[in-house]
Amino acid sequence: MTANEEKIGYVVIGRNEGERLKECLSSLPPAKGRVIYVDSGSTDGSVDAACGFGAEVVELSTDRPFTAARARNEGVERLVEIAPGAEFVMLVDGDSVLFEGWPREGAEFLAAHPDVAAVAGRVRERHPEASLYNRLCEIEWATPAGESIACGGIAMMRIAPVREAGGFNASLGGGEEPELCLRLRERGWKIWRLGSDMAEHDAAIMSFGQWFRRMARGGRAFAEVSDLHRDSPARIWSREVARALVWAGILPASLIAGLLIHPAGFLLLAAYPLQIVRLAMFGRSALPPAAHDHAWLYAIFMTLAKFAEAKGVASYWFSRGRH
Repeated sequence: MTANEEKIGYVVIGRNEGERLKECLSSLPPAKGRVIYVDSGSTDGSVDAACGFGAEVVELSTDRPFTAARARNEGVERLVEIAPGAEFVMLVDGDSVLFEGWPREGAEFLAAHPDVAAVAGRVRERHPEASLYNRLCEIEWATPAGESIACGGIAMMRIAPVREAGGFNASLGGGEEPELCLRLRERGWKIWRLGSDMAEHDAAIMSFGQWFRRMARGGRAFAEVSDLHRDSPARIWSREVARALVWAGILPASLIAGLLIHPAGFLLLAAYPLQIVRLAMFGRSALPPAAHDHAWLYAIFMTLAKFAEAKGVASYWFSRGRH
């Protein structure tokens, strides 16, 4: 084990992950005394399983809502307590496994680039062939290498700047990683993505309903984070919110209004197939490289996703208005 590897602590979060948690913990390199498992109310024996792997277990109390952000924060704080010499934290979701050698690569990159606060590699979907929704996740994970504006929930971070920035926003139900990355970048830090394989993720999305709910959670995150940073010059996710509202709100409303005035208003409905054609045939340069072989699939579902995202946006603003 290299000196940089000895600086790594591991924080795994999960809830009722079953066998996937065992596979996740098995994929971690030897790091005695530097592995934390944070559990959010599991009832499937996850806590006992983590103890069996020698992990330090943190069970979240039920006095506050369970969120991934809260779990990661409490995991990092416990890591600092039991392993004060750790400089980097590898954040891992309990439904994922790390590829061998990546923690070493991530730690060496951070050690060689003192201006980088977080680094992530390529995430692979475990069973992209199992469903078209898993295939969409595989496309989503295929982010380009280089300096980035954000990383996902599986990433290696420098502990000191994360804590100095206040950690993850525990009130967020989604989008907590890009939100933290925004605050880190505002403090002068960089976020980086490497092209090598980092982790394998098991989305296990087998139905349209599961996929739609996932997209709706994303829309809610867009709305909440963009509202939280509405005064920031970065205008994080403001475009995503606007696109969702246009395609799933303004355009349908215009269609209905147009039909009340004249039957020709029905022509507005053509905007959706035209958008799909535009993305699939003429907008390939704007698509993720992994989507090129599945351009029509990606175009159709990214258009449908606007309705789910708009639902999430509306849900956030409705909740905000109530409170």
